Amino acid sequence: MKVQPTALPEVYLLEPKVFQDERGFFLESFNQASFCSAINLDLVFVQDNHSRSVGAVLRGLHYQIQQPQGKLVRVAVGEIFDVAVDLRLWSPTFGQWVGYTLSADNFRQLWVPPGFAHGFLVLSEVAEVLYKTTDYYAREHERTILWNDPDLAIDWPLAGKIPILSAKDQAASPFKAAEVYET
Repeated sequence: MKVQPTALPEVYLLEPKVFQDERGFFLESFNQASFCSAINLDLVFVQDNHSRSVGAVLRGLHYQIQQPQGKLVRVAVGEIFDVAVDLRLWSPTFGQWVGYTLSADNFRQLWVPPGFAHGFLVLSEVAEVLYKTTDYYAREHERTILWNDPDLAIDWPLAGKIPILSAKDQAASPFKAAEVYET
C-alpha cells in the first residue's frame, strides 16, 4: 500500500497494490496490520457503511461531536470528490480542508481521522461509497456544516451543476456557529 500525506497532517491518501490482467483485477482493500502500520496508529474499525447516490448528490459535511468517527473511505462504483475538514480547535490546520477524487478506477482511499468533518460530491452518474468507521453512529451526536460555507471555501467541482442535498444537509450550520472539538 502506498500512503501519501496530505496538506492536513493525519489525513492520508492510500493506494492499494492492484493486480490487473485480462481477467480483471485483485486488490486487498483492507488489512488491519498494514493500515495501522502505514498511518502509525493502532485503530479498530467497528462499523462498515455503504451508500449509493446518483450524480450531483452532495453528502456532508458530517461529523459526530461525541463518539467522533475516523473514516476510511473508498469507492466501489463510480467517482466522487471526497473532502475532510479539520474541526480540532487546537490544530494549526483548524478550518482547513483537503479534497481528492476517489473512484472505482483509481482504487484510492482516504483516511479521515476523528476530529474532522467529512463529505463527498458524486461526479459520476451513480456512485457507491464504502467506508469503515472507528466508532458507532450516534444520531444524537451528529452535526452538519454547510457544504458551501464561505469561510471554508471548499472548491467543489460542480461544473455549473446544483448539488442534490438531503433536508439535513440543507439545514446545516455555518462553520462559525458549528460545534467543534475543543480538546
